[in-house]
Amino acid sequence: MVTKIPADNMDLLGPKKQGFTFPLPTQVEGLNAKGRDFSEETVLTFISHEGSSFCLKNPIQVGSRLKMIVDLPERLADNVPLKLVIRGRVAKIEAVSGGNSAQRVTLKFDSKYIIKPEDA
Repeated sequence: MVTKIPADNMDLLGPKKQGFTFPLPTQVEGLNAKGRDFSEETVLTFISHEGSSFCLKNPIQVGSRLKMIVDLPERLADNVPLKLVIRGRVAKIEAVSGGNSAQRVTLKFDSKYIIKPEDA
């Protein structure tokens, strides 16, 4: 289910932006806080045309550059699996309640993105 929500907690992406809660499987790649490459599976919690939010267990820093590879629903392209590949900078990191080591990451997108078939 897709729900349109106001992006009150996405204030780093601009005032009163609209976006969607769109729980899509996502792979996030980049350098962690120790400078080591990581790749982590997660799920989007929010996405708009300017940025997104998701949870990560890997510790990262504000300003880090990350790449997201989002599995798009097959119904968008006549049952062909597509991936959205987009890069951006970490704009905000928040602790997630519940005692686990996850953090909620807000990523501000670069202006370029790619939508490609899954096997390309």
